[in-house]
Amino acid sequence: MLGSVDQSSGAARTIVDFCRFAREKGLSAGVQETLDALNAAAVLGVRNSEEMKFGLRSILCSSKDDWDLFEECFEMFWRESAPRPPSSRAQAPRKELTSRADGRTPTSLISTGSGDDVSSEKAGAQAVTGASARDRLTQADLSTLSHSDLAMLEQISLRLFKQMSRRLARRRRIATSRGQVDLRRTIHRNISRGGDPMNLRYRERKPRPHRLVTMLDISGSMSSYSLFLVKFLYALQKHFRRVDTFLFSTGLVEITSLFRAQRLQDALQALSQQPAGWSGGTNIGGSLREFNHIHRRKLQSGDTFFVILSDGWDTGDPGILAGELRAVKRRVRRLIWLNPLLGLRDYQPIASGMSAALPHVDVFAPAHNLDSLLALEKHL
Repeated sequence: MLGSVDQSSGAARTIVDFCRFAREKGLSAGVQETLDALNAAAVLGVRNSEEMKFGLRSILCSSKDDWDLFEECFEMFWRESAPRPPSSRAQAPRKELTSRADGRTPTSLISTGSGDDVSSEKAGAQAVTGASARDRLTQADLSTLSHSDLAMLEQISLRLFKQMSRRLARRRRIATSRGQVDLRRTIHRNISRGGDPMNLRYRERKPRPHRLVTMLDISGSMSSYSLFLVKFLYALQKHFRRVDTFLFSTGLVEITSLFRAQRLQDALQALSQQPAGWSGGTNIGGSLREFNHIHRRKLQSGDTFFVILSDGWDTGDPGILAGELRAVKRRVRRLIWLNPLLGLRDYQPIASGMSAALPHVDVFAPAHNLDSLLALEKHL
């Protein structure tokens, strides 16, 4: 199927194309992994497609989720017995594995893009082949990125968000307090030492994940950031067990149930049908009042992290905003405000809404690029 593995052969080019395709879909398939794949092909040979498949999978996968995604990628890429020219692969949109909201307006939340968009995404994928290009994407302000760069950044971000959630879950298990002494296990453990309880054994408490409540501002002033941040919130809800997700502009809309969809594309499809008030005005205080009136039961556990993503521009009464935030703060473990404008060098939080909110905020941090969103991990 693949032919020879000589670096100048069609087989080598096909393996490189497959690694690039796998990277677009979220697998870790950078330059080093591509070189490893070529070396594996040289060792395993390419006549036996199953052996080649196992070799590639061992290089590109590090988790069960990666294995599942690899199976889809491999099946789709080599679905036909005969090799396809690179141009046809570059032109064919693969809707089964990816969904993009390349557009900057809510009407394009579920757009699959034109042929030109797919080609530009391919060009963007080819550009992201080294650490410097990856750093450029993760550090660039979201409002300045082209559609093709945003598409590639989404693929990078989903994988990094998943890794972040796993690290947090691991730390939560390690940090869990010990429970009561398990007398039976302690005696059994110390029989060889004459029965003296030198090494105590405990009944371990099952770690309880923190609750995360997120509110995203989708008003007009946030339009350059809100669509990417929607996908950020989807990733949080997908990989954290106890998450409630809300959108707001002049009013509040809960979208927790929409984000329970297994695929991002399905979640965006459902969200596109929701009258959420995209690119409208902003009433942060009124939206928080609505939350406290209808949804405050979500804050009863005391282990809640409450996260607001907003630039702080508010047309409502600053006094209402301050009062409602004060009520939230009394019920949560930590109140976090992520502001995209904080990434600007000369930004000062002097707008009336932001000024009223700051005395009640535990963490005030930027949310203008992928690196700043990933920094949320250290605050949880």
